[in-house]
Amino acid sequence: MSLENADIQEDISMMIKNVPIKCEGSMPYASLTLYIQENKPDLAVIRRPLVLLCPGGAYFFTSDRESEPLALTFLNTGCHAAILNYSVRPARYPVALKEVAASMIYIREHADEFNIDADKIILQGCSAGGHLAASYCCLWDRELLSDKKDISILKPNGLILCYPVITSGEYAHRGSFENLLGEENCNNTEMLDMLSLEKRAGAQVPNTFIWHTFEDESVPVENSLLFAQALSRAKVRTELHIFPEGGHGLSLANEITLGRSGKELQESCQKWPLLAAEWIHSFYPLTLELDKDL
Repeated sequence: MSLENADIQEDISMMIKNVPIKCEGSMPYASLTLYIQENKPDLAVIRRPLVLLCPGGAYFFTSDRESEPLALTFLNTGCHAAILNYSVRPARYPVALKEVAASMIYIREHADEFNIDADKIILQGCSAGGHLAASYCCLWDRELLSDKKDISILKPNGLILCYPVITSGEYAHRGSFENLLGEENCNNTEMLDMLSLEKRAGAQVPNTFIWHTFEDESVPVENSLLFAQALSRAKVRTELHIFPEGGHGLSLANEITLGRSGKELQESCQKWPLLAAEWIHSFYPLTLELDKDL
């Protein structure tokens, strides 16, 4: 896997950097877009956590509604953010997973340059992007993802899941697995079992924040419940929120991320970014440098 030279766009307070990603099987559009907050002389902040976003889209596309609006929201909480535009159908497993690994390597190798706290890199995913983020957090220590001897560079520090696809069992979102595996493998019981993440979760998964809605008819709430139960058995510290109302794919659940159908507006769910921000800073606070002489 390799990363080519990147285009850089700068403004007064933020740098936006687009990094093409190339793994075996990657689609031409695969890329990582970083949103880096620049440090200022009068600020005590010297390093920030980074949230790496994996938008949803059933492994068929990556949702714009779950991309930049969420990145800007996490920026507003004091974090850096990055969006992975990962390869989807006709790309097959494990291409997107390897692209997450390539992104993690790039972020850690450039942590000093971008004032990123390399021990506070949090994966975030919505829907099928949640399956990708959670898959990575379950499988990051496998030889599948890197030829590097020191796999610590791949280790995720946190996980945020928004109405995630988790299981390939009774409550599966079948379309996601068909797109991920292709027609030739979508009935392969061994592969489906490997990618049913309630069976893969263990102590290797970092601290996790999950939210879902009880009324989700596309990706049933049981997906989050099964994963949370598996994390509980593994003693992984997990925060789980089940909102009683709302359908699938809500993103921020407000007017900013409202789709053309108008179904994604759900006031009761609009608090989730605040809850996630509180969770982030309870585990992954900003790195500060105070001048006691001032």
